[in-house]
Amino acid sequence: MSDIRNDWKKIKEDIAEEYGLSNISYTTWIEPLILGTVTEDTVTILIPSDQSHALNYINKKYKEYFRVMISETYDREYDIEFKLEKDQDSKNVVRIGSDPVYNLNYENANLNPKYKFNTFVVGGSNNFAYSASLAVAESPGEIYNPLYLYGGAGLGKTHLMHSIGHFILENNPDTKILYVTSETFTNDVIEAIRKGTSNANNELPKKLRDKYRSVDVLILDDVQFIIGKEATQNEFFNTFNALYAANKQIILSSDKPPKEMETLEERMKSRFECGLIADIQPPDYETRMAILAKKSESVNEEIDEEVFKYIATNIKSNIRELEGAFNKIVAYSKLNKVDITIENAEEALKDIIYPDKPVEVTPSYILNTVCEEYMVSADDVAGKKRNAELVEPRQIVMYLCRELTDVSYKEIGNLLGKKDHTTVMHGVDNIKNRMTENEDLERKVKAIKKKITESV
Repeated sequence: MSDIRNDWKKIKEDIAEEYGLSNISYTTWIEPLILGTVTEDTVTILIPSDQSHALNYINKKYKEYFRVMISETYDREYDIEFKLEKDQDSKNVVRIGSDPVYNLNYENANLNPKYKFNTFVVGGSNNFAYSASLAVAESPGEIYNPLYLYGGAGLGKTHLMHSIGHFILENNPDTKILYVTSETFTNDVIEAIRKGTSNANNELPKKLRDKYRSVDVLILDDVQFIIGKEATQNEFFNTFNALYAANKQIILSSDKPPKEMETLEERMKSRFECGLIADIQPPDYETRMAILAKKSESVNEEIDEEVFKYIATNIKSNIRELEGAFNKIVAYSKLNKVDITIENAEEALKDIIYPDKPVEVTPSYILNTVCEEYMVSADDVAGKKRNAELVEPRQIVMYLCRELTDVSYKEIGNLLGKKDHTTVMHGVDNIKNRMTENEDLERKVKAIKKKITESV
């Protein structure tokens, strides 16, 4: 059916118009789709390999759109089959090239107006979390519930959470959304207890329950800070259950995945893990450059790309520091009435960035970097302890030492509590094998490796 092939771009555009898809939804899910094979009764549509995680979502959300549009356009009944591009015979593949309405729900949602999907820069380090967040925003309460985002400080978790809230309200202004930090939630519980108004069944006041259990979408930032606070944790557990049972969307963020929270109760851990867990890694060089370019759009001045390269090369840990450095350069330029040049950028950031000799990649440096990412003690990882939370980082140290240095198995063993060389060999092989089966682990190891090699 050459007509379908020739009309492929128009078919996708017609679907966006017919079903009122937002520009973000169209460019994220529909535009990248590739036409595969067309038979008498089936059209195969290919999903790019870098969106493999979205196969089930796209199939559920958009299959009927394509079936109806293609069948009605060509007056013939077609079935639609989605496949990953990597699973399709390449010879059969062809490539053809609003402001929100204000209402009370916006005021009550506590959303930051600056944090929206169109201001979020997507890169390899956050693409999975971004796609998952957009999917939740399009179908709240239907898939990925709860959505659990985790990663270090300043990587964009809060930005994505607010973006979900804005997207939902822009498309359905009647939705009741509430964004709170764990500190706010804890303070509300403490205040209720302080007033001494809990009843014989130990239920907190109706006012508190209504605030959190009557919403359609609850967004809780930094959930790790309620762990270990008995009354707060118990109230959140009951709130979670009430919302989940009512098919209301729950979105959580933390600095680590549930399995790494040592004091997290099993009942909470199982609930956190019943939805989708998505991590955000530190941005790579290309993403850092894109973030800076995006920031520069607000400055009415031509900025030399060398300034971006200077910042992106020297500030790698998180987006917040990256943007802070850029803001400092802009402020320096305005206060001193000078242009934004590489020389002035160096002067503005002299107390943040200063020349130093390249880092030597040694086993000790690898150990400290891995421990920093896992937020565990280097002394513990290099010691005799066999705690479960130390096993993975210890084996990753073994693996990266073999990948990035010339040291022997025996020397690595000596670094890690005088482990036998066969133990080190097993650890290296274990990480290699697990990375082929576990995409999360593979992403994490690659991110740590990149962080180490970029320091050189």
